[in-house]
Amino acid sequence: MEFEKLKDEPRLLLEAELKPLQGTRFQPTGFPDIGAATYQTVEEKPMLLVESAQSMANRMEAVCWDASTNSLPKELSGLPYISVVDETGRALTSSLLESHRINSPYILESGDTTFFEALKKELGVLEKGRVDMKLLAKTLFKYDPNSLLHGVFLAKKELAGGRLRVPRSLSAFIEASDVKLAASGGVKRDDVNPSGNTKAGFGHVPFARDEYTGRIKASFNIDLAQIRGYGLGKDAEQLLIALSLYKIQKVLREGLRLRTACDLETQGNLTVGKHSEFKMPSLEKLGEELPKLIAKCSKEFADPTVTVVKYVERKASKSKKGDEDDSVDETGGNSGEGE
Repeated sequence: MEFEKLKDEPRLLLEAELKPLQGTRFQPTGFPDIGAATYQTVEEKPMLLVESAQSMANRMEAVCWDASTNSLPKELSGLPYISVVDETGRALTSSLLESHRINSPYILESGDTTFFEALKKELGVLEKGRVDMKLLAKTLFKYDPNSLLHGVFLAKKELAGGRLRVPRSLSAFIEASDVKLAASGGVKRDDVNPSGNTKAGFGHVPFARDEYTGRIKASFNIDLAQIRGYGLGKDAEQLLIALSLYKIQKVLREGLRLRTACDLETQGNLTVGKHSEFKMPSLEKLGEELPKLIAKCSKEFADPTVTVVKYVERKASKSKKGDEDDSVDETGGNSGEGE
């Protein structure tokens, strides 16, 4: 791993050309009341947002979870995270799967406040004055280093007045240039009762469908200056950088089936920004190095590394006039884009 070549770099920028796995058309992300996000550059080049930063954050987290075993893949074994179980001990979710990470209501809004009280105690010194980002980063690194990459906003008033937030240090998006509309459509057939009540699900239902063609590119940005600014030390910095690179390589290999009609693959090699001499390691190389980096940081992790939170549903209570919603994550959860 060529970490030394990154020591003076403020950012590490990476790009990958993509193409449809089959055919030439692809379906972009869609937004409520807007549809596909089309726009133009200053030079009036037609552009299209294929996948947003929020959605890419979710996808880079998802590839770090083995759904078949409901745990981390073996190369990430030993990395801390928060597991949420119900009152019977059945697994519900985790900080790696939740869009809001540690700020998930299943973690901070549980009737069992054991973890919340522990977190409040560790961050209690931040109640007044400027937020000590180093202490916040150390605490987040202890329970879930993933949150230092994808961002978190601990919006609870009891935690420093809801001021504890960390922006993304790893971000990504996919966009297409020189796009052209590929309009099509179809019909939901009902040969039993073609003229039936469509509102009830009967009858023929014709529909329009918009797909696109164009040159597709995935862009990734690792904010190295922010990672160094956490003040966690060399070993932690290297782990966070390697974990970022692992997420990028893995999402490019396994996580590009964005939608039913948007299945992509890489076209050529992942390229590094023109001002950097850093050579991107392979997914296999990262898989070999990550266990060593995780082991070096083990003393900074929670013990045990998997913090179990029991989710107990709270009884509904009337909120006081003027109370604000404590559950908003502005740093990057699921943005609600449609498929």
